[in-house]
Amino acid sequence: MKFTLSLAQTAPKLGDLAHNLAEHLALIRSAAEQKADLIIFPELSLTGYNLQDLASTVSIKAVAEDAVFGKLLQASSSIDVIVGFVEEGPRQQQYISAAYLSKGQLVHIHRKVYLPTYGIFDERRYFAAGDSFRAFDTRFGRVGMLICEDFWHVSSPYALWMDGADLMYFISASPGRGVTDEVIGSAAWVENITRSYSGLFTTFVAHSNRVGFEDGLNFWGGSTVHDPDGKILLKAPYDDKSLTLATIDLNQLRRTRTRLPLLRDERPDLLVKELNRIQREKETK
Repeated sequence: MKFTLSLAQTAPKLGDLAHNLAEHLALIRSAAEQKADLIIFPELSLTGYNLQDLASTVSIKAVAEDAVFGKLLQASSSIDVIVGFVEEGPRQQQYISAAYLSKGQLVHIHRKVYLPTYGIFDERRYFAAGDSFRAFDTRFGRVGMLICEDFWHVSSPYALWMDGADLMYFISASPGRGVTDEVIGSAAWVENITRSYSGLFTTFVAHSNRVGFEDGLNFWGGSTVHDPDGKILLKAPYDDKSLTLATIDLNQLRRTRTRLPLLRDERPDLLVKELNRIQREKETK
């Protein structure tokens, strides 16, 4: 089975839901016209990143009755959509969330688990943390989604891998930090780990990162898709808006895993046992 995904590398206007929604709908139409089956937007693509006290103002509920979310559900009738937004929880909490939409329905929501509070980041001050990593079924296979800091922790994609994810979709609003040999340090780091995950977990890994400037931060883009061999299938440009497409051949999963049976030989039961031992030993110290 083959399908085509598209990475939407956007530069959202901070706090401007109406503008950003219009851009989303236009890009969804464009991707569908180019025969893409799925479009992936970056982290907080509907709102911009450095929201701080604006978080509650731009939060939306993931229901068809919501004026913004309902339009995105309608747009997903012809193409699957992954969108990043501020979700209002059941008791007025705000989450950094990613939603997978298909055929006018909400398939899955992932709430960002790891909220960085170091360096230039202060997410935990404004957002609640998610508490799960769950794979889910789509018409193109079993999928797992992670948001930025989530995939800087190897346990996150590992949990999705063990839960059956053959396709991992990472979305981020990663700003440029550090320059080494004329390469943005944070870009090099992210590209290294996404490529490594695809090979280590013998799965497809697509990463959609935003671009543009916001409150002094420069977001570098450079979105990628890697196949289960760790080979790059798509590389979007640095710093510029773009809509790029890649064809995913799911038959590559069988070819790679036959040659390299890492999944077959994995021992999650052993890992659980050892983690429990480590925790018990910590509690007795």
